Amino acid sequence: MGSELLADVNGLALYYLVLCTHIVGACVWVGGHLVLATRILPVALRERKAALIQDFEQRYERLGLPALVAQVLTGLWLAHRILGGDAVVWFGSSGPARVVQAKLALLAGTVALAIHAKLRVIPRLRDDNLPLMAAHIVGVTTFGVLFVLAGASLRLGGYPAFAP
Repeated sequence: MGSELLADVNGLALYYLVLCTHIVGACVWVGGHLVLATRILPVALRERKAALIQDFEQRYERLGLPALVAQVLTGLWLAHRILGGDAVVWFGSSGPARVVQAKLALLAGTVALAIHAKLRVIPRLRDDNLPLMAAHIVGVTTFGVLFVLAGASLRLGGYPAFAP
């Protein structure tokens, strides 16, 4: 009986550690993009200064990318814990499965925008082509906020929008 209780406590402690890491990663990732989208981007567009975006990206990248990696790894672990290892369940129609599917789609969109920005937009970023970068920033920020809302909905079994 004592070892079962200890295993339950250890399992719960690991779950909370992973969940808290996931939440802190979300705070860093989404918070940084909200600051970028609502504070830095409007000034950069108004003053036509690409350097403001480049400076933020250079400084934030060292914190933001590890936060995103932490979210992906912990998110997959949490999804496995919620849904199990059966692919049929992952791609099923339950509320939690639909939330995971939505978060995976948002991740794919985020990665696509990030790769395009890193390889094509940022290297060519100038004062006169800021609107393309602005579209990427707004897209990644929107996806980030939707990530948070989808994750929060898991507490209630998924938003009605995710219901079968």
